[in-house]
Amino acid sequence: MRWPVIASAVVGLTVIAWAVRPLTAPLSPNVYIEELTWVEVRALVEAGKTTAIVPTGGVEQNGPHAVLGKHNYIVRHTAGRIAEALGNALVAPVVAFVPEGDIERQGGHMSFAGTISVPDDVFADILEYTARSLRAHGFTTILFVGDSGGNQAAQAAVAEDLDDEWQASGVRVIHVGDYYGANGQVEWLLAQGESKDAIGTHAGIRDTSELMAVFPDGVRRDRLARNGGLSVQPTGVVGDPTRASVERGQTLLELKVDAAIRQIGEVLSGPRS
Repeated sequence: MRWPVIASAVVGLTVIAWAVRPLTAPLSPNVYIEELTWVEVRALVEAGKTTAIVPTGGVEQNGPHAVLGKHNYIVRHTAGRIAEALGNALVAPVVAFVPEGDIERQGGHMSFAGTISVPDDVFADILEYTARSLRAHGFTTILFVGDSGGNQAAQAAVAEDLDDEWQASGVRVIHVGDYYGANGQVEWLLAQGESKDAIGTHAGIRDTSELMAVFPDGVRRDRLARNGGLSVQPTGVVGDPTRASVERGQTLLELKVDAAIRQIGEVLSGPRS
């Protein structure tokens, strides 16, 4: 009479063991953390994807012809390409809110509608605690990749502080400044016959070409004009976006990605400062 009882107990234990088994997930080819489940991220980290890229963009005016999220579209794309090239990296969500100018005085890009700005220390805190969160989940190399000039100083400072703090644990935090500041884009365009005035510094050939390549709907082609065109008010454009093209954008993006990969390799292969 006890056999049915024993059999039922065995079945019950089997069901319990099955119910409490560790959660697993197949290794996803997707490199974007926000598009993965937590189980998928854990599986990828355990499989060796222990580098995290923290891309930073911005919400700022880009003249009458380019959308305010230009940097976010561009850096999400390039961060994904860097991750794929490295082979051991995942990409954190883009940090979209960055310093863009004084809010009360409406300085910098804040003088144009739609721009969103945060103080430098707030941006630095976001970087720091993003990195601390990623380290807590097993990432051992954290890369700050910024698509805007105003992001660079805070990225460099936070990376240096955290890299020093975590030196004993072997965790690295790197500001990938060459992506923005030493990518050879201006030199390439000069070699193509463009002048420095035409290349410009904001919403000109480079920005517009890159956006055309990654998010063509973000460019209002009927509003393209050198320095934003004739206007009784500032346009926010410095340069000639009419010289932009998808083909140029593809090359300019490649230069950014190559500069980042080169710097990352040099830092990780060299002595720790």
